[in-house]
Amino acid sequence: MPRAVTLIRSTSLSDVAEYAYAATAPAEARLVFLAGACPLNEDGSTAAVGDYAGQAAKAFENMRTALTDAGASLEDVISTRVLVASSRQEDLVAAWGVVQAGFGDHDAPSTLLGVTVLGYYDQLVEIEAVAAVLDA
Repeated sequence: MPRAVTLIRSTSLSDVAEYAYAATAPAEARLVFLAGACPLNEDGSTAAVGDYAGQAAKAFENMRTALTDAGASLEDVISTRVLVASSRQEDLVAAWGVVQAGFGDHDAPSTLLGVTVLGYYDQLVEIEAVAAVLDA
């Protein structure tokens, strides 16, 4: 299946970023805007309490499910925003490492943010995404 997303790597900017600096999709692409994927189990409880990497893994799993339900896949993601409830860079890096590994070579543009608090009790990580799909 042809993909709508084209990742753009700038040769004018630093190459230390672990993601493409920009991405495009053609006008005929259907955009899918995902709510922030949270580290919630099916029963509504928070997964991996106190564990940034564990919560990132559960949030990533839930994001992948939402993408599938919308007729999209990880390769259709055009951008992400990863929210981490911490002011410590190492906590942000722990969450980012899980997200980065999950996407593999599809390193869509992303923003990693440390925030004060997230919406669910014991929640440490949330992942927002936008995808672009070419429907057959």
